[in-house]
Amino acid sequence: MSTLQKFKIIFHAPPSALETTKKAIFAAGAGRYPGPGNYTECCWVTSGTGQFRPGDAANPAIGAVGELEKIEELRVETLCVGVETTKKAVEALKKAHPYEEPSYGVIRLEDF
Repeated sequence: MSTLQKFKIIFHAPPSALETTKKAIFAAGAGRYPGPGNYTECCWVTSGTGQFRPGDAANPAIGAVGELEKIEELRVETLCVGVETTKKAVEALKKAHPYEEPSYGVIRLEDF
């Protein structure tokens, strides 16, 4: 019996973009836990401070080229089941996120 691969998507967003980005990834299939409970729209959100300095060719949504920017951001972690669902969720995140280059990562999970 083959089981689908599981992944964790982690991304950072300003508070003003939280609901929009979550809605987009959930619509793409992220945040669903397999099993009898049929849980959906599951995620973990924590706050912190992000920083970045836009380069000369940047078109930043927040801050100015060449200036170090420090802002409150939220870190969102959610489960994705299946490679295709994960790819769709990342694509949806990139479209919904206000940043020119959203900070995100995908981690392959093991099932023990």
